[in-house]
Amino acid sequence: MAKMHIKMTVNGRAVETLAEPRMLLIHVLREELGLTGPHIGCDTSHCGACTVDYNGKSVKSCTIFAAQANGAEIVAIEGIAKPDGSLHPLQESFREHHGLQCGFCTPGMITRAWRLLQDNPAPSEADIRFGISGNLCRCTGYQNIVKAIDAAAVELAPKKEAAE
Repeated sequence: MAKMHIKMTVNGRAVETLAEPRMLLIHVLREELGLTGPHIGCDTSHCGACTVDYNGKSVKSCTIFAAQANGAEIVAIEGIAKPDGSLHPLQESFREHHGLQCGFCTPGMITRAWRLLQDNPAPSEADIRFGISGNLCRCTGYQNIVKAIDAAAVELAPKKEAAE
């Protein structure tokens, strides 16, 4: 099958690659662009380990064809850290609140939570649980993941000026 020239922005950087149109975005990210954050977990879109931000929405990159990603803006876990390489408050919160155990689901979980907090900066516990419901964790029981996202929401909330 003929390869297609694909241009997209990944983690704020313009990239170009050749890929078969039927190749999945997860494979382009990992094999062609060398990003190892998004994981291949189930190949059936059930687990969410491959979650990326795609044109401002969370998607499972195993459900997007390379051809569909032409012209897209994509943020993977590698693009969430600060430009100097230090952790984003959400990543730091997962570390601090033990929101990970084996770490396999963590990139997809954090990427989904990142979009959730952009769309809803002050989510309730129910909002968080519903927001991450498409991402499966086999280790933590979700309690610490929810705590980590909630703590990050508080940390990221605009600080109110003290009343004078």
